Amino acid sequence: MLQNNPELKSKIDQLWNKFWSGGISNPLTAIEQITYLLFMKRMDELDQKRQADAEWTSENYISKFTGTWIPPEYRTQPEPEKFAIDKRSLRWSEFKRMQAEEMLQHVQGKVFPFLKDLNGAESNFTHHMKNAVFIIAKPALLVEAVKTIDEIFEVMEKDSKEKGQAFQDIQGDVYEFLLSEIATAGKNGQFRTPRHIIKLMADLVQPQLGQKIADPACGSGGFLLGAYQYIVTELAKKAGAQDIKPDEDGFTRTSVAAALTEKAQAILSSSLWGYDIDQTMVRLGLMNLMMHGIDEPHIDYKDTLSKSYTEEAEYDIVMANPPFTGSIDKGDINEDLSLDTTKTELLFVENIYRLLRIGGTACVIVPQGVLFGSGKAFKDLRKKLIERCNLKAVITLPSGVFKPYAGVSTAILLFTKVWGPKDKVSKAATEHVWFYEMAADGYSLDDKRSKQEGYGDLQDIIFRYHSHNPATDTDRTAKFFMVPLSEIVEEKNNYDLSLSRYKQDVFEEVHYDAPGVILDRLIQAEVGDVDDAELAKVQSGIVRELLELKGMVG
Repeated sequence: MLQNNPELKSKIDQLWNKFWSGGISNPLTAIEQITYLLFMKRMDELDQKRQADAEWTSENYISKFTGTWIPPEYRTQPEPEKFAIDKRSLRWSEFKRMQAEEMLQHVQGKVFPFLKDLNGAESNFTHHMKNAVFIIAKPALLVEAVKTIDEIFEVMEKDSKEKGQAFQDIQGDVYEFLLSEIATAGKNGQFRTPRHIIKLMADLVQPQLGQKIADPACGSGGFLLGAYQYIVTELAKKAGAQDIKPDEDGFTRTSVAAALTEKAQAILSSSLWGYDIDQTMVRLGLMNLMMHGIDEPHIDYKDTLSKSYTEEAEYDIVMANPPFTGSIDKGDINEDLSLDTTKTELLFVENIYRLLRIGGTACVIVPQGVLFGSGKAFKDLRKKLIERCNLKAVITLPSGVFKPYAGVSTAILLFTKVWGPKDKVSKAATEHVWFYEMAADGYSLDDKRSKQEGYGDLQDIIFRYHSHNPATDTDRTAKFFMVPLSEIVEEKNNYDLSLSRYKQDVFEEVHYDAPGVILDRLIQAEVGDVDDAELAKVQSGIVRELLELKGMVG
């Protein structure tokens, strides 16, 4: 991660400072503009790489920059070819050589409109880019930004070659770092999920090629990208890849889809579905996935809790970190959601259950209050997870995981849908719940979130979960154990899912010396090693009081 590469972090800080001094001080606006430039750069590089790969394998590949492009506004005019633009001039590697004024006019008037129209008039990407605006107005800022982004990519290439980390993964780190700078993060309970937590959740769920995967509150698309990378990595391993090394968190990942057949790539690209209620985040998510090789991502602008969203039993896997602490207007809540509440942290979990197919699995982050809240809606949700789903695991996370955004205590819920919402439950689907108390995630739990030595509990959680056994995971003093359904549904426990409810504290017996022996030590510390005759002559305050106390206790 960037904590381990000060040169890369410094370059990104420089980029931020240039935008700030150039008059673009709103972090969300700046990240959007920077993303457009990153996308232009990455689009050119990816295209050149695909061209080179196609030549090497003698395959047919048509470059995105071959031929001419006619802006949409001229296509209905007589002789539209008069307005045709040579696509080659729209490459980053071409326009970056221009003089400042010419470059700004070229990017504003040609490159950015081409980017918006990239996938054709009917594409989801073009639809969401319709209202996007390129607001960099100063030629000097554009020149400096282009230069700095080139330098960032040079450092990434160097890091990739020297440390063996996949280039796309370093790029992901850069993009995540940019997103982490958004000052408005945390608004309405929205927090960026650390990439190592996403990787942990993907390893718990183990998504497979062909499964339909969703995130109903996807933000910048981190969970969708996490599922994509997991699947690509597993396919690469099966194809015989030997050079995929564990990252700083112990995960083996690559975004390189070279091992995929065209058919597998098409299946995978059509498997990922995301939704968000923030139009800017939809655009960022689309570009994030496209920069990682997913040509036409399915990310859309929708409120998945509202009446307008009608999907049900559609997905094999849902991975999500839905908004905490938010609320929705009661009149707009989807009528298929049965919980009597406006709390989004409860409604999202119920909605995720609704989105799953029978046999589908969800891995979702919730505030720990969901585990023990005493309100009726809290209990009803927990009852639904236990009775209608196989609630496989509850993993509590340390409160610093989401710093610097918030110190909120959270947990990961992992469950598989067994009974539909209208099915009559003849038997509770859950038999045992596996609990794990994560104490460390490999990073400091303060605002700096500095990388610590080792992996924390990340790899232990994966190993313990995939090997858990009700017959052996019985030690309630350990950090992981299993609890039977019968205990969870007892009247005194009331479907409580908080780990502390079932964990047994260990009290270590400590032996202390007799009071007289302790007092002798204190007196010696004051006056040194003297005999009783000398000690009797000492009349100083604290020593006198200690002697009197010793006389009282014997």
